[in-house]
Amino acid sequence: MPGATGSRTTRGAPEGRPTTHAPDVRAMMRRLRPYFIGAAVLPVVAALYWAKGVLIPIALAGLFTFMLSPVVGALERAGLGRVRGGRVMAVILVVGLVFSVLGGTGWVIAQQVIALGSELPQYRGNLMRKTAELRGAGRHGVLAEVQTTAKEVMGELQKEQSAKGEAKPLPVVVKTEPGGIWQLPRILEALGSAGFVIVLVIFMMLERHEIRNRFIRLIGDGRLANVTRALDDAGDRITRYLIMQTMINATYGAALGVGLFFIGIPYALLWGFLAFVLRFIPYVGPLLAAIGPIALSLAVFDGWPRPLVTIALLFAVELLTYMVMEPTLYGQTTGVSQVALLVALAFWTWLWGPIGLVLGTPLTVCMVVLGKHVPALEFITVLMADEPALPIDVTYYQRLLARDPAEGSDIVDAYLVEHPLEQIYDDILIRALSYTRRDREAHRLSDEEARAIYEAERETIEALAARRSPSTSEREDAATVRVDESVPSVLGCAARDEADEVGLLMLRQVLSPAECTMELSSAHALSGEIVSLVAEKKPPVLFIAALPPEGLVHTRLLCKRVRTRFPGVKILVGRWGDTNLSVSDREQLLAAGADAVGTTLLQSRGQLLERLSLL
Repeated sequence: MPGATGSRTTRGAPEGRPTTHAPDVRAMMRRLRPYFIGAAVLPVVAALYWAKGVLIPIALAGLFTFMLSPVVGALERAGLGRVRGGRVMAVILVVGLVFSVLGGTGWVIAQQVIALGSELPQYRGNLMRKTAELRGAGRHGVLAEVQTTAKEVMGELQKEQSAKGEAKPLPVVVKTEPGGIWQLPRILEALGSAGFVIVLVIFMMLERHEIRNRFIRLIGDGRLANVTRALDDAGDRITRYLIMQTMINATYGAALGVGLFFIGIPYALLWGFLAFVLRFIPYVGPLLAAIGPIALSLAVFDGWPRPLVTIALLFAVELLTYMVMEPTLYGQTTGVSQVALLVALAFWTWLWGPIGLVLGTPLTVCMVVLGKHVPALEFITVLMADEPALPIDVTYYQRLLARDPAEGSDIVDAYLVEHPLEQIYDDILIRALSYTRRDREAHRLSDEEARAIYEAERETIEALAARRSPSTSEREDAATVRVDESVPSVLGCAARDEADEVGLLMLRQVLSPAECTMELSSAHALSGEIVSLVAEKKPPVLFIAALPPEGLVHTRLLCKRVRTRFPGVKILVGRWGDTNLSVSDREQLLAAGADAVGTTLLQSRGQLLERLSLL
């Protein structure tokens, strides 16, 4: 038959020319995907920059929509939803009230700023006196030495410049900024942008469900479940962040304003409102909010007590907000790591200016959620999410690969705080042994590197044994005294190499001396030597450790030999680290003579104690 041999060809392809198979195409696309993504980043960034005049109002309207939607929903559930046109009434009421309050507050703040600007010249003398005091304090000590050194260096530089020739003086050009009526276009532009945001918020809230459905229709064909989860996830995170942050910032600004009022600093309402607004800017906002009150306290008050009280107030309010309010009100984080958020804020600020600082956090949250639910953009979540980049067992194994057992021990110690000893063995150490064997079989690890990992795990096991609580040791010693001298003894043997032997050390660690004792054979013992050892020791139970991915054939042969020579010996196999052990592998081991196969240390411990109880 023509197609019976050789490579498969598609219909219409020239005979003798094999076509590219689908797996090859998929593999090539996976290799090229990073280049496609990199090529798409520059046009997207350029579009965000050149279209910022349109995108910034849309982003602001979206933030207000997320923030006000719960309030509108509460009004609808309270009764407006049952009235005809109730949703329109609720939206207009909430939007009108919020923006009226913002407008009125902005007008009051503008008046206070104007009044403060007119009063600042009155405090010039006080500022000059404090500057003179600081200068007098700096005449002696380190500051004076620094100033003297700086003057000497500047003098030498000026001498060198004079030796080369006099520099030609530059002409002074005085430019005046346009004022008066020439500022009208900027004012009209700002008012137009504000009006556009208000109108857009109203229509986005009125047609919120329709916008969501259209978005799903646009990109959700065949991915309805993923798109729905992504929209719900992004909406919940952003709404929770905005509401909680608004509550925290409002409390922060109110507390700061009241404190500044009692201290006697003028325009306390202005500084409280600025603290409320600026604290929406992560990390930098509180520092910017502190500059004004501190500078004004230095200018207004004679002496230093009240400025120092002002600094203490700012520090105390920020400390209480950061350590008490935020952990209490934030049930969950935004899902973005701190470093990634700082980088993202720098990016959005570079792209959109100061408004990017305010919009940066919500936009970054949307990007992380998008990467979480879109496989092609998963790299965004990997780079920016606050979830661990690697599972804990992989992290531990990576530290052992890097010859850093100290950090590996730190990982184990942190896991030990919330998990029992047996779970640490199963979840971390056993899996690291499996990874080591896998990489060693694939020649990605040398024998020396594998032995270093085995030795590091032995040290970890010894450290965990030494850290067992005294109460536990006392109970075990007391139980050992009470039991009879004939405690059953179990023979443990490794199916292949040191990885299996280290696994047996963990099993012996989770067994109480009052239950049984375990004698281990050498990791390099051949199957014939193990059979001879069984004949010599005559143990009631033989336990064989066989960590995946290899060792199945060796274990089957050993089971057959022991079962043939010693029919009465119970044979247990520990196939740890392979929680998805196939039915076929289990049946093969049982058919070879094994009485039970365990996939975890806890399961093997239960199987062992069950067999011993029947003796």
